[in-house]
Amino acid sequence: MRNHFYLVRVGGPVRLSAFSIVDAFPAVEGAGRDRYDEVIALAESAEAAGLSGLWVAEHHFQPGGICPSPPVLLAACAARTRRIRLGVMVSVLPFHRPVDVAEEYGLLDQLAHGRLNLGLGSGYIPAEFEGYGIDPATKRDRFDAALGTLLDAFAGRDVRPSPESPPGVRLNVRPLQAPHPPIWVAAQRREAIPFVARRGYSVALIPYATVSGLPELAEQIRDFRAAQPAGTRAEVAVGLHLYGGDRPERARAALDRFLSSRLQTQSTFYQAKTAQHPHHASREGLEETGLALIGSAPEVAERLDEYRKIGVDEVLGIFDFGGLSWEDVDASVRGLGKAFAR
Repeated sequence: MRNHFYLVRVGGPVRLSAFSIVDAFPAVEGAGRDRYDEVIALAESAEAAGLSGLWVAEHHFQPGGICPSPPVLLAACAARTRRIRLGVMVSVLPFHRPVDVAEEYGLLDQLAHGRLNLGLGSGYIPAEFEGYGIDPATKRDRFDAALGTLLDAFAGRDVRPSPESPPGVRLNVRPLQAPHPPIWVAAQRREAIPFVARRGYSVALIPYATVSGLPELAEQIRDFRAAQPAGTRAEVAVGLHLYGGDRPERARAALDRFLSSRLQTQSTFYQAKTAQHPHHASREGLEETGLALIGSAPEVAERLDEYRKIGVDEVLGIFDFGGLSWEDVDASVRGLGKAFAR
């Protein structure tokens, strides 16, 4: 069994994983491609390259993400891998009955032999709330209530699947990891970060959509660390577009397409950043500020050391963005794995 590669930092290793939003590519670039098979192949490449894990996003009703059921896709990845962690970033709790989430991810952790990472969030795309008929103003209350039920179910306590259900229902399938899989909570508003820390959960940040550069990201991480209760071991994960290879012009064109698609799908935080700081939100601005890394594999690996210095525990590398060819994605994943091994 291969050990995964990492950058050493004070306090522990910085891990590199692959994170697929499972977006539907623009028509020309995506014609004839099977995104689900590509994600499964990405999991295999990540494992072969020594990366730590493979994460996928949950989305509904719009082409910015075409994985409505991460447990199904991750179960397929689990069958084709043996070592890497498998994560959802995120399960959108307001859209689901929490007992269903508990059962599906409990079963997935069993199938993956205890390799599940569980990211949770409250949602942010208007079309998805509209599709489910949910008022976005209620999402935080819904999230908190669902999280309590989810944790009770994982712990084997009685839960009520719906207000009409009788009390006393207990899961007959629970996660292999006890008391539950590691939990991350996605935070795109700075004021939410200390709240996540005080609850003892790890936090996931998506800086390309929310901050102006590494100094602001470092401030958010300091906010998180300052609010952590003593003795907790919560972590910081950061989603980041990465390309390490000898065809950077293709990656830059793909990132341009990806960013354009985020505006079309009404990604609210990225829309707000574009309106307030258009250059910082552009592909050129993201590269200048270090929030997207494109270059040779050794160059990208070296620049990731900047994230080690500001306290990131895991980089969620977005490798398969904007219709970048599978050959380029695979070469980038494997190239960065080799660069980390040196």
